Amino acid sequence: MNPDELPARERGSRRIHVVIDTPAGSRNKYKYDRALGVFRVSRILPAGSVFPYDFGSIPQTRAPDGDPLDVLVLGAAPSFPGCVVTARLLGVLHAEQVEAGRRVRNDRLIAVAETPVNRSRLKELQSLQPDELRDIEHFFESYNRRQRRWFRIAGRGNRRAAELALARAMRAFARRS
Repeated sequence: MNPDELPARERGSRRIHVVIDTPAGSRNKYKYDRALGVFRVSRILPAGSVFPYDFGSIPQTRAPDGDPLDVLVLGAAPSFPGCVVTARLLGVLHAEQVEAGRRVRNDRLIAVAETPVNRSRLKELQSLQPDELRDIEHFFESYNRRQRRWFRIAGRGNRRAAELALARAMRAFARRS
């Protein structure tokens, strides 16, 4: 199934669907190739660098950079590329980067994996330990620096800010469909 055919939200709840591209602990960055209908290795991180948590995107969304909205999903164990994880939004890292010579927003939503029987104590981005949040920000900054791409975290937003970013991205997807 094409990930864009999945709804952004789980029916009857505030949880979102996240299609995992890259599992926690992986040096390989995967990306869905729509033309082939498979996940491909898009780059390999240097030795010692791994994704701190599962990384993926929300289907039926379009972020300002033109891609589906990015999400880092906090969870107890890694999943796998193509796995759909239900998650609850915690907040957003407001980010900017330069692509094709122009500065674009490329926010990273932060969510926690959650099912009807596996609920998380985390409620907001501020629920994370300050060191853990700084480590996540450092990962995204160093990941982009290794690609020789200008990138910076411009701020943090709470769960409401993440929900607003999701609503904008869902509307942008609907306009382009």
